[in-house]
Amino acid sequence: MSPLRTILIAEDSQADAEMAIDALRDAPLANPIVHVEDGVEAMDFLLRRGAFAQREEGLPAVLLLDIKMPRMDGLEVLRLIRADEDLKRLPVVILSSSREESDLARSWDLGVNAYVVKPVDLEQFFQAVKTIGTFWALINQAADSE
Repeated sequence: MSPLRTILIAEDSQADAEMAIDALRDAPLANPIVHVEDGVEAMDFLLRRGAFAQREEGLPAVLLLDIKMPRMDGLEVLRLIRADEDLKRLPVVILSSSREESDLARSWDLGVNAYVVKPVDLEQFFQAVKTIGTFWALINQAADSE
């Protein structure tokens, strides 16, 4: 049996990140969860550089990605992922409070796997994240990267 793959959360709001982590743990998922606070850190994790240079090889099961982040926004992260031969198959779920039509359209154009608007209601948020985590970490089968 293969080791459990990480769930990567790129979210600049500590409160939103903690709620997502709590929801994933409530799923319950045994996958390790890594939280980064912006797009630069997300790319560092994915490319195994900087603070993440020593992390184990392999892609996360899924990247839960906020759009509005400092240093590098989520749409730029998504663009870089889809342009990279080693990263392009990584499942990416936008988890954002943005309902702007331009953000939705650009996300789909860049190849996002799903776009979830963060519900204002806490219970809805928990349920959405639990469903996302369960699908991408347990149900979905990753394509062979060879």
